[in-house]
Amino acid sequence: MTTDAPTPRDALAGRVLELMAPWQNVRELRMFGGQSFMVDERLAVAVRRNGDLLVHTDPAAYNELIRRGGEPANMGSDRPMGTRWLTVPFHRLQDEEELAYWIKVGVDSRNV
Repeated sequence: MTTDAPTPRDALAGRVLELMAPWQNVRELRMFGGQSFMVDERLAVAVRRNGDLLVHTDPAAYNELIRRGGEPANMGSDRPMGTRWLTVPFHRLQDEEELAYWIKVGVDSRNV
C-alpha cells in the first residue's frame, strides 16, 4: 500500500495555515491557481501550484523585500503584478522562521 505524498502546494498551505493561527478572521480559498489566505477579508498570501508563495506587499518596502529574497510576481508568464505583490520561491520557505516572516509581511500589508 502506498501513500501519495502531498504536493508542494498542499504541504506549504498546511504550514501557512498553522502559522496563521495567531490571527483572527483567517479564511482560505482557492484563488490564483492555488490556496489563498485572507485576514479580515483582505488577501495576505497565496500558495501557488508549484509551492511558491505569493505575498501582498507594501510598495514602499518592495525593494527591501526583493533584497530579502522575494522576486517580482507575474500573473502567468509575462504579466507583472507590480510592487504590491512578490513571489517567494518554494526553496526559500523550508525554514519556519522564514515562512513566518513572509506571512507577516502579507498580513501587515493587507491594509496598504
